[in-house]
Amino acid sequence: MIAQIRGILVAARASAVVIDVGGVGYEVAVTPRTLAALAGVGEDVVVHTHLVVREDAHFLFGFFSEADREAFRVLITVSGVGPRVAMAILSVMTAADLRRAVATEDVDALVAVPGVGKRSAQKLILDLRPKLADGEADVLDGGPAPVQVRQALEALGYSAAEIREVAPHLDAGLPIAEQLRAALKSLGKR
Repeated sequence: MIAQIRGILVAARASAVVIDVGGVGYEVAVTPRTLAALAGVGEDVVVHTHLVVREDAHFLFGFFSEADREAFRVLITVSGVGPRVAMAILSVMTAADLRRAVATEDVDALVAVPGVGKRSAQKLILDLRPKLADGEADVLDGGPAPVQVRQALEALGYSAAEIREVAPHLDAGLPIAEQLRAALKSLGKR
């Protein structure tokens, strides 16, 4: 298993980079978020990797953080989720965002991923919940309040995109009514 690559970034494209390690150029598939976090061409970089071996090829997937790599590894264990879908998910959300979406049953957050529909998102949540449950209690932030706030905002006619914009800025330590009030105040400023 190739767990990490450190070398000089010699080429960067939208979905892959080439890293020179001792004269050998490794092509590594990356998300746009990882690409944006890396230093420029000609600079020294470190990428946390996961090697996928297929019958006809070997694919190296790279991530800026170990947490994103671990999320990728969990995602590809889910039936119907291959490396491409896992990369699409991690292009839209961080590992922490994914854990939060699963813990709070936030289907809309997963539907924001290109190629993931409502049913796929619901299945992902069901399949990922037991895999992400260990040590993820901090993600719950006091229980199901974010889901209740989201449902209340939807009932008031706000779109999923508007709700996704304000949801990360809500203080999960506040009572649901206070979170809803803060969300409405934020949405009213737009």
